[in-house]
Amino acid sequence: MPAFSGQTVLITGGARGIGLALTEAFLKEGANVAFCATSDESVAKAKEYLLKSYEAAKVLALKADVSKQEDCTALVNKTLETFKQIDVLINNAGVTRDNLLIRMKDEDFDKVIDINLKGAFLMLKEVARPMMKARKGVIINMSSVVGQSGNAGQINYSASKAGLIGITKSAAKELASRNIRVNAIAPGFVKTDMTAKLPQEVQDGALKMIPLNRFAEVQDIAQAALFLADGNRAGYITGQVLAVNGGLYI
Repeated sequence: MPAFSGQTVLITGGARGIGLALTEAFLKEGANVAFCATSDESVAKAKEYLLKSYEAAKVLALKADVSKQEDCTALVNKTLETFKQIDVLINNAGVTRDNLLIRMKDEDFDKVIDINLKGAFLMLKEVARPMMKARKGVIINMSSVVGQSGNAGQINYSASKAGLIGITKSAAKELASRNIRVNAIAPGFVKTDMTAKLPQEVQDGALKMIPLNRFAEVQDIAQAALFLADGNRAGYITGQVLAVNGGLYI
């Protein structure tokens, strides 16, 4: 029997890149998967792709902006209405607005914090109650290597991802008594549309710093999430940050 048969996984930012890989990985393992994106086009494109391989009854695709309380509430309520439960939440939604400190606009700092950090907080609040009632659940927050090491030109992004680590550890302590585990994944460089836009010299320089001498595939991150979400394999792990960075930050 697939590892997540009968379980429901809710993934924010699940329509492309790492998020789409997460969505597909859990579907392959038998889960019902609800995911969101911020545009109708992204939602429709991802849903069309997924329905070529998976049952429509197992896929719930919704438009939502996780920085808005009302969208988070609607997303969780619709998932519960459709699948009756939420076993796993993955806070994956994220954006970048890179610039050097002295050039960064206030609105670019606020945008990144609102989606990457506040969005995770709002989603945690929404799923905590049904998970506490069920006395079980798994929450995975998608942090980043730059949340551990910092990175020039990414003060807003680094702050948001470091903040996710703090949220993870605090929520793990609050929710453990209800059998809810909370962990984070901190990817390094991953082959996505986002990294593909980096200048080649930046990509080459980053590669030289990675002991395993390659960027991660999105499936590397998805496999880490499958591990942390699996109570049989990771049932005694909570409040931890799983670094998936090829040795970039040790």
